[in-house]
Amino acid sequence: MSDYIVVGAGLTGAVIARALHDAGSSVLVLDRRAHIAGNVHDHVHPSGISIHTYGPHYFRTNDDDLWKFVNRFARFYKYEPAIKSLVDGRHENWPIAGSYILRTVGKDWRPEFNGTPANFEEAALGLMPRLVYEKFVKGYTEKQWGVPATALSAGLVKRFDVREDDEPRLMRHVHQGIPVEGYTRMVEAMLDGIPVLLDTDYLKQRDVFNPRKGLVFTGSIDEFFGFDMGRLVYRGQRRVHEYFPEADLRQPCGQVNNPDPVNGDHIRTLEWKHMMEPGVARNIRGTVLTREIPFTPGDPAEYEYPFPDQANSDLYARYRARAAALKDVLICGRLGEYRYYDMDQAIARARLLARRLIGQTAVEGAS
Repeated sequence: MSDYIVVGAGLTGAVIARALHDAGSSVLVLDRRAHIAGNVHDHVHPSGISIHTYGPHYFRTNDDDLWKFVNRFARFYKYEPAIKSLVDGRHENWPIAGSYILRTVGKDWRPEFNGTPANFEEAALGLMPRLVYEKFVKGYTEKQWGVPATALSAGLVKRFDVREDDEPRLMRHVHQGIPVEGYTRMVEAMLDGIPVLLDTDYLKQRDVFNPRKGLVFTGSIDEFFGFDMGRLVYRGQRRVHEYFPEADLRQPCGQVNNPDPVNGDHIRTLEWKHMMEPGVARNIRGTVLTREIPFTPGDPAEYEYPFPDQANSDLYARYRARAAALKDVLICGRLGEYRYYDMDQAIARARLLARRLIGQTAVEGAS
């Protein structure tokens, strides 16, 4: 019997398991999938091209301590993503370049919406000109979530950035990169020395696994409770891969957004060679493109993004209140907390929660 059982071998589960193990606790990690690393899992195409199985992951942080932490488990090569959006047949900067606004709207534009926004569309129109919103944001957002932009929470706009300059990088963090050997190997290093059982669904075998001190559950919170108050809505992506053996590169960058519904139901096209170390990519024949098409999954194993509206936020709050009342159970992570976390945020959050668990255990041991 282990001191702790951690359900989920993704980033959150691996970071917490590592911290508990390093603090002297015995830990067992379970995952229903056949692989570790959760949604940061990556694999190698037969051509030798590295593919992020569940969509592109760009690691970035301004936190020196967090950067030191991840470098304990992996060497990173520098990668600062520059993303384009296909708008009116041209590849335009994303986030939106100041020069685009200048040439299409002019320098004296004013936000169309003022006041407290009631939904995403109003919030977006308070941040950018309507022309920019309609060409770059509206179609992409409605394909991403499958509903009108007016049905989404205003808070979703926090992930958008309108720039006055032409800075091509998606992010301006001090530390940016991708692990040399991939994210799966990084998570494998985090779990080194910790027993892991794959193809093991904890929720179907709860009575089999009984930790001495506590359970850490990183799956979806509504599934943990058997969906008995209703299902939270999540979105996922169907991914269509295509290999072009005779092409070196087909896109100007690794990610090209597709905001116009007329151009297809996919929201973006990814070209993985752009994301690889240049010296490695140059020696590979051909290129792989991946189109991502959003959908609403029924299978919790396909959940990726919590749905940003008030009804789901309210339902989550009811589940969270029940979770808070459980003894020796921590439900956390993107699915457990029904919140979108970037990788650096997920790792920082997991380290904080682990410190709390370790501190709690120390207090109990002293009493």
